Amino acid sequence: MSRRVLWTYAFIDRPLEDFGRACAFWTAVTGTRLSELRGDEKEFTTLLHDGADACVKVQGVASGPGGAHLDLAVEDEPEFRGAAVGLGAEVVADHGSWAVLRSPAGQVFCTMPWSGQSVRPPVVRGSRLDQVCVDLAPSAYDAEVAFWSALLDDWESRPGSLPEFHVLQPPHGLPVRVLLQRLGEERRTTAHLDLACADIAATRAEHERLGAEFVARGANWTVLRDPTGGLYCLTGRDPETGGLPSRSGTSAS
Repeated sequence: MSRRVLWTYAFIDRPLEDFGRACAFWTAVTGTRLSELRGDEKEFTTLLHDGADACVKVQGVASGPGGAHLDLAVEDEPEFRGAAVGLGAEVVADHGSWAVLRSPAGQVFCTMPWSGQSVRPPVVRGSRLDQVCVDLAPSAYDAEVAFWSALLDDWESRPGSLPEFHVLQPPHGLPVRVLLQRLGEERRTTAHLDLACADIAATRAEHERLGAEFVARGANWTVLRDPTGGLYCLTGRDPETGGLPSRSGTSAS
């Protein structure tokens, strides 16, 4: 038996009342179209690419501001789920063939059987949504790094380009990776999306044209707010590889 992850999804979680606006914005910036809506309240959809397998989904959440989470399509879901629980995760909801779990630090993620996905979506206008960043309090950071490194044991687990980052790089061909970020304050665990951008300024201008708002800028990233209020980052990474441009000579963050 194997608990290998064979496909990854980034899930965009936004308030249910903002679901339509979130879908309109994220289909525009990723060059996708919506699948048929699913769920009792039509609160789930997948962002579809022509000629590639989807790796981004949107969910309308009934309470709270939303955020982001990771879905893992695995070779053996019961074995993977059991391994996660053995490492300290909690099962939040058991749906039989798939489950919602919570990591030791409180980050929700989902597990499900793999259904043949293999073709990663293309870069769209110089950027790719390719990372879920988990934002962690200092007291939770080391244990969360240990949890994800042990659970995703065939992924490359390494320090990022700054001391507060830890990268979990999946095997070649999987579309979404994980970044763990140690914050400077004690607060609850949250997560946001990162896009790898060949040109942050150009991508920012396009996103602002579509309704995003500027929040902050760092040395190699820009924080934006989508039209529903959700925060996300544009990062100066190679959209093809997910790493920092080779000219930097440093590890990816």
